[in-house]
Amino acid sequence: MTDQNLAIVVLAAGQGTRMKSATPKLLHPLGGIPIVGHVLATARELDAARVIAVVRHERDRLAEVIEADLPEAVIVDQDEVPGTGRAVEQAVAALPEGFAGDVLVVNGDVPLLDAATLRELVAAHRAGGAAATILSSFPADATGYGRIVRTPEGHLDRIVEHKDATEAERAIGEINAGIYVFGAAALRDMLANVTTDNAQGEKYLTDVIGLLREAGFDVDALPVSESWLVEGINDRAQLSEAAARLNALVVRTWQLAGVTVQDPATTWIDVKVVLEPDVTILPGTQLRGATVVRTGAEIGPDTTLVDTEVGAGATVKRTDATLAVIGDGATVGPFSYLRPGTVLGANGKIGTFSETKNAVIGAGTKLAHFNYVGDAEVGEKGNLGAGVITANYDGVNKHRTVIGSHVRISTNTVLVAPVRMGDGAYTGAGTVVRKDVPPGALAITVAPQRNIEGWVAEKRPGTEAARAAEQSGAAQESGE
Repeated sequence: MTDQNLAIVVLAAGQGTRMKSATPKLLHPLGGIPIVGHVLATARELDAARVIAVVRHERDRLAEVIEADLPEAVIVDQDEVPGTGRAVEQAVAALPEGFAGDVLVVNGDVPLLDAATLRELVAAHRAGGAAATILSSFPADATGYGRIVRTPEGHLDRIVEHKDATEAERAIGEINAGIYVFGAAALRDMLANVTTDNAQGEKYLTDVIGLLREAGFDVDALPVSESWLVEGINDRAQLSEAAARLNALVVRTWQLAGVTVQDPATTWIDVKVVLEPDVTILPGTQLRGATVVRTGAEIGPDTTLVDTEVGAGATVKRTDATLAVIGDGATVGPFSYLRPGTVLGANGKIGTFSETKNAVIGAGTKLAHFNYVGDAEVGEKGNLGAGVITANYDGVNKHRTVIGSHVRISTNTVLVAPVRMGDGAYTGAGTVVRKDVPPGALAITVAPQRNIEGWVAEKRPGTEAARAAEQSGAAQESGE
């Protein structure tokens, strides 16, 4: 149910210069979705009455993602006044007049913070009756972070920045995690008193905590269970660390759900991937995007699937597949390349060094090795021998090949599209099919074989081949 007394503010206005990227920091992918997408997903889980996202840098690109992920979010543009305090001030102004609930402020670059932790924060804030409650943590190294100084009663007394802290204060291991929940009325009052009178000329949200304490309000700090929950992403090194942490969580979740992951260290699974029980994932496997793997399938080793559906009991080994569908009991690989639009029917096979694209391949049909099948429709229970190619491109346009059911295409056959082969048709080895083949017919292109005697001795004199031929000829003449 919607919590009518909760509003969430997502701070997403920062430039993220330390990423050194043309892509806004919050749009860098993490587990298959943008960094900010994780924060929006968490906000959705909390069922708040209002979600307000404050944007500025590359606002149109961010707004597009926010509107797609969380259409009900209100987007607020931060003005020329810098600082988190100003961002929250503008977000609060966008709340309905008279809103008297709680305002939860989260950062768009803290993707691993989960809904359970935030629910605990909001619950603790409401139970404690404080004007504000913040999340804190105990990192292994607190250098550079603002320290939490508590009152004798255990309430938060003040936040001391590292550069301003005494030696005794620097010895404190508890730091400000930068996640806040405020009573809306107290927040409005204090934000009006926050100034830009500091070295950076910014309105700092942390100043609200100090103002609340000066006004005699209680402020609490709730430590998180693990410091990584509140770690932000500021550069690509931290992005990779967060990716590894998130992936470990995703892999473990699937393991506990009945999926065998043989080597979690080399297995990467995006957050939108769906796996059914008794799936087996072998080392070196990447499952990306909206990939779905059904019960009993085995994926890997050394396989990458992107937005691909794998049927129950299928086997996919050393394969790269994107936007493909692999049927129940089918076999793919090793060293297969399935491009978008590939659909392999149940119990079919796409084998070694085969490539497919925009091709529907019927149930039980086999492409064993060294094939290219593009822009094609292949019926059921056929067999395409080694080296079969559908020549789909005439230099200007792509054309389609249609192959019936129970067709046998021999090695090194080229089908020059547009062309059709009827049900039950065959080809001979090395055939170039340029015309439609009727059902049950054998297509062959035969030229008489010619042997030009003495060609090597005449054209390649002095070579190893010439000497071998001469010795062989001499041995035959002598009867050896």
